[in-house]
Amino acid sequence: MAWYRKLHWQIILGLVLGTAYGGVAAVQGWGGFVADWVAPFGTIFINGLKLIAVPLILASLVTGVASLSDLRKLSRIGGKTIGIYVATTAVAVTAGLLIVNLLQPGTAVPETMRAELAAEYAGDAAGSLATAANAEARGPLQVLVDLVPDNFFAALTAGTGLYGGDGFSNGASTLQVVFLALLLGIGLIQVPKEAARPLLSFFESLNDVVIKLVDIIMLMAPVGVFALIAGTITTLAGDDVGRILALLGALGYYCIAVVVGLALQTLVVYPTMLKLFTPMGLKTFFSGMGPAQLVAFSTSSSGATLPVTMERCEEKLGVSEEVSSFVLPLGATINMDGTALYQAVAAVFIAQALGMDLSIAAQLTIVLTAVLASIGTAAVPGAGIIMLVIILQSVNVPAEGIALILGVDRILDMCRTVTNVTGDATVATIVAASEGQLGTPDLSPDSDRLVVAA
Repeated sequence: MAWYRKLHWQIILGLVLGTAYGGVAAVQGWGGFVADWVAPFGTIFINGLKLIAVPLILASLVTGVASLSDLRKLSRIGGKTIGIYVATTAVAVTAGLLIVNLLQPGTAVPETMRAELAAEYAGDAAGSLATAANAEARGPLQVLVDLVPDNFFAALTAGTGLYGGDGFSNGASTLQVVFLALLLGIGLIQVPKEAARPLLSFFESLNDVVIKLVDIIMLMAPVGVFALIAGTITTLAGDDVGRILALLGALGYYCIAVVVGLALQTLVVYPTMLKLFTPMGLKTFFSGMGPAQLVAFSTSSSGATLPVTMERCEEKLGVSEEVSSFVLPLGATINMDGTALYQAVAAVFIAQALGMDLSIAAQLTIVLTAVLASIGTAAVPGAGIIMLVIILQSVNVPAEGIALILGVDRILDMCRTVTNVTGDATVATIVAASEGQLGTPDLSPDSDRLVVAA
């Protein structure tokens, strides 16, 4: 089969062409044209993925939990899943702190550039501060209150963005969908099989239909990726591509620290776990997850990438539907290794840039806060900034310092989302292997064609 018919190569081509076109558009001053006539195709692509994400979480979790047949099996798989997710997040945060303390990127920012960045992004920083203040004012147990909705259908419409809901921009509404799905699945286990069968059949059918819709939406992936990348570049550059170069010049050392940490987590920590706990070959894993990683990079949303992640794990990695339908939706909601690592690096970087020394106790506080905050971080672009404000305040670093990093946050957001998605797939593979539910991956070349399944 010709290489250009494979999905991942078409996405890579869209990525490369989008980068080149975005650079030319920035130099030529075509930012307005890109915003009006190119970027909307990227928005349509993301919206298509978000459209099916909530139905997928609901249907897959309900069927996944119900298929576990008893609560003991649910608690065993659930315990493994949450335990590994928390452990990998703690490792990611610790690695981030070690790297940022070793490289000391904050000391490399010139005083003049520090002042310029603070002034240029003061408005954006103020908005993030206000949002974080609202989150902190809710009380210590408000996260549990938010977890349990008072209206079944309102929770679902909030998760999809209908009727005033903000969909995946709200971590609480997504967690409510997960809670409802788990509750429904547990209820189906408890009732007689003949009574559960009609409702379970509905969710199984819905799950199958949504998976097919992934194939249809992914037909647009190369065009969507092209538009997203081109729009991102022109937005960052405005009509002056030198603006990006200036930002990278001033914050390049910080970007290197974040990217090195993410690469360490993605290319060392996860492969080591796969080698230790699964028979999965690394080439099989990364080639199977390639399209999902590329979609994650272009969309900056692990929530929007979830349908692709589930499809790749089941078809290319051999993870059983029972495990993937439970582990992956949960991971897209609570497992944010890349985001937590970035938050740790960013917090110490800002402190260094402001001339502050963080004690060992303060950095341990960052570890604890980042691990806990990752559970409630929404799976959408830029959500990590809000949680970063809370982390900064927990160690008494001026939260206004986020203005120093907002200029390059979008670029790093794309990178950390790849780590988030890779971590979800790694844990799903490990849990499947531990349960004897890791089958033989589909390695046939025709299985990766960009076509709608019959």
